[in-house]
Parts: sequence; structure tokens; C-alpha cells
Amino acid sequence: MKWSEITWQQIEPDYNAILQMPFITELSEGTLPKEKFQFYIAQDSLYLEHFGRTLSLIAARASDIQDVLSFMRFAENAILVENALHESYFKEFGVSEKGILEPACHHYIHFLKSTSALDAVEIAMAAVLPCFWIYKKVGDHILNQQKKPDNAYQNWIDTYGGEEFSLAVQRAVEITDRAAKNTTGDIRKRMTEAFVTASKMEYLFWKAAYELKKWD
Repeated sequence: MKWSEITWQQIEPDYNAILQMPFITELSEGTLPKEKFQFYIAQDSLYLEHFGRTLSLIAARASDIQDVLSFMRFAENAILVENALHESYFKEFGVSEKGILEPACHHYIHFLKSTSALDAVEIAMAAVLPCFWIYKKVGDHILNQQKKPDNAYQNWIDTYGGEEFSLAVQRAVEITDRAAKNTTGDIRKRMTEAFVTASKMEYLFWKAAYELKKWD
């Protein structure tokens, strides 16, 4: 089995927990309270700014030129394409400003940035992978489960359940699998640890949005 297949098995309980979260089920049904989605898109917009920089750092550190180009494209997509979607939501849902990084977003993005700066690049690749892979699988799940034709959150659903995003996710998985195959056993272990940690932070990010969790 590939590294990604083995590692995904370890976070399967976390992924299933995400699918059962009120934030996800209510988003799918179109019943998610407006204030919770407002909190989410403001935090996610801030997250994407830092995530784009994280991906750019990985691009600068990657040894394979094709991987460099791929992570540069990932960074561009995070900063421009997805941020444009959030800006449209800012207008539609009356969000005037992004605000500050609240606890869950702050902890998640600083984990990714420090990992990308200080650990082996293979570990950094594994750490950012859940943001691609889990979002894609959640998007597909919502597309298959949704029943309301006029869901207010349809643009978000279409973005993460769409074909273009699917190709980016597939590329990210392929790059990380190759990196895992060509590195040491110790680095592979730490790649898995980073992937598991980031997966748990994905859960906490959505949980914090539903609970409107801010700094005390």
C-alpha cells in the first residue's frame, strides 16, 4: 500500500467525526446559521493567506522542479481563486472584515508554517495534505448527500466538490506519496505524525466555527 493509503486509515475516525459535525451536516442541508458561516469564512480567508505562503515556502524548498511548479500553483490557487470566492461571500453574507486569527485558526496555520520552515520538506508536504484531501472528500460527501436545491452555501460546495480541485488534490497526494517512498523510515514516521496532527486541526477548525470560539 502507498503511504497515503496507510496514513488515511489512521485518520479515518477523525474524518468520520468531521462528517457528523453539526457544521457539516447543517451546511449540507442549508440550515447552518448565518453567523456561524460568517465566522467560518472570515477565519478561512485569513487561513488561506497564510496557507498560500506556506505552500510557497514548500515550493522554494522542493528539489524536483515539477514539485516546485505544482506547489507554486497550489499557492496561487489558495491566495487568488479561493480568496475570491470568500470575498463574494463577504458581500453576500454581510461580512465587513476578516478580523484576527482566532485560536483554532491561529494554532493550525502556525503549526503548518513552523513545520514547513523547520522540518524536512517531506514532512511539510504531509502536513499540508489534509487541507487538500479532507476538504475534497468532505465536498464530495456533501454533493452526494445534499437535498436542498437552493442551498445558500452552494458555491462553497461546488468549489470543493468540483473537478478542478479534484485534480489539485490528486497531484498533492501523488507528490507526497513519492516523497514518502524516497525518504527514510524516520522521516516517513514524522510525515504520518504531521498528517494526523493536521487532520485533527481540520476538525477543530470547523468545531471552532460552529461554536464561534474566540480568544478569552
